[in-house]
Amino acid sequence: MRRAPDTRREVPAIDGVDLAVRDREVFGLVGPNGAGKSTTVRVIATLLEPTRGAVEVCGVDAVAHPREARRHLGVVIGGERSVYWKLTGRENLEYFAALYHLPPRETPGRIERVLRDVELLDRADDYAERYSTGMRQRLSLARALLQEPAVLLLDEPTSGLDPRSAERLREQVRRLRDAGHCVLITTHDMAEADQVCDRVAVIDRGRVARLGTPAELKRLVKATQVARVRLVLRDRAGDSDLLESVGRFATVADKSVDGLRAEMTLHLAPGVDLLPRLVEAANRHGATIHGVDVEPVTLHDVFLAVTAPGTAE
Repeated sequence: MRRAPDTRREVPAIDGVDLAVRDREVFGLVGPNGAGKSTTVRVIATLLEPTRGAVEVCGVDAVAHPREARRHLGVVIGGERSVYWKLTGRENLEYFAALYHLPPRETPGRIERVLRDVELLDRADDYAERYSTGMRQRLSLARALLQEPAVLLLDEPTSGLDPRSAERLREQVRRLRDAGHCVLITTHDMAEADQVCDRVAVIDRGRVARLGTPAELKRLVKATQVARVRLVLRDRAGDSDLLESVGRFATVADKSVDGLRAEMTLHLAPGVDLLPRLVEAANRHGATIHGVDVEPVTLHDVFLAVTAPGTAE
């Protein structure tokens, strides 16, 4: 096998991400897979060194002085994998307290406090391998809180959690904000970003595509309601004709086709009488409507609009 020429090209993981997170704020990073969310968190956490640009944490140049910057940071990356399963919850925290060079006299009190904060005090002496996924995630959060950091970086903290565990962790994030922490969180869950975050940045292809409060971002979608339509096509040939007909009374924000089954997301302007016009368009092109759900605009709709192929950066 002869060596082939190297045709690879450099692609920046993050390119022009410019943001500032305030005190007592939960700031969300959302975006498609590979958009640069986790890379951004790792750069702020001093785990990756940027090739250019600047990072400042609580007034400290994190690129020039990463060790000093880390004193202000609590980081949860990797979730439940970032604790030792063969140690108890308390032993995990004792181990990390030693790594952080916490004063020995203060360590027991701090461990007691963070275990209480994440609601694990009654299970502190159980082995982490006996914890549920949600409990191990909360133990990771307790580890991040040991240094009493001003800034918390949480990379998809609710990933893999059941709804009850996820909601419990979200409530803890809100309490941390109210206690004075600055929290930066990445998530794929648009409903979570809407519920928890004070401001949200949509990152796409390594850049901040949009930034604002959830309410401000929703106003970017030029619609008052969104319809999710499920239907069955007569044949694939009529797909484009149906879209053209629907496009006369609604904006087709997204569509997916699996065989003859299709789903469309429609943005509706005020006053549009959707059902009669949709039924008429479907009948004209031989499609059968299987369901229509109409709901207010959400961050999910903003995400689809901002990250759609061909969207101007």
